[in-house]
Amino acid sequence: MLWFYELFFPVLWIAFFLYWQIKAIDTKTTQRLEPAASRILRVFIFLIAIVLLSTTRIPLRWLYLQLWPASLLPFWLGVAVTMAGLLFAVWAREHLGRNWSRSVTIKQGHELINTGPYAVVRHPIYTGVLAGLLGTAIALSQVRGFIAFVLFFLAFWMKLRMEEQWMRSQFGEAYAAYARETAALVPFLL
Repeated sequence: MLWFYELFFPVLWIAFFLYWQIKAIDTKTTQRLEPAASRILRVFIFLIAIVLLSTTRIPLRWLYLQLWPASLLPFWLGVAVTMAGLLFAVWAREHLGRNWSRSVTIKQGHELINTGPYAVVRHPIYTGVLAGLLGTAIALSQVRGFIAFVLFFLAFWMKLRMEEQWMRSQFGEAYAAYARETAALVPFLL
């Protein structure tokens, strides 16, 4: 049964990643694309976070400090938070449809989506993935899980800021009004 606890999160995240890759096939044509430097920086940050979560061979012992005892409670709490977050991200991805892109872009025929999960927060995919990472960190119960969460947050925050500028330039007052009424990542907080 130990294999279940060891493999649950890697299998879940790989399945989520595969879903994302399959969904990326059918998107609208890109009209404007962010510079390569910002994409490369974001991928680099993501890779560091993924390595932190994937290995116990980094020679920095403090990364593996237990923040609380590993047990069934943090594992299942982490599962619940991760599943809720990833399902929220999937809902947002499905709702966004062909307007989605892995990079900051303006698509041909780009639409302002402000319904479904986009009525709750402006960037629900980031909210969902971050919740998923928070759940994974809770289950892992080690410093490295929370460092990975912070790294993803920083990368998403940089991307979010650029997206906000582009959406304001594309949709003008309609986006400004939407931004005034809807939180970026967490309702009533951020």
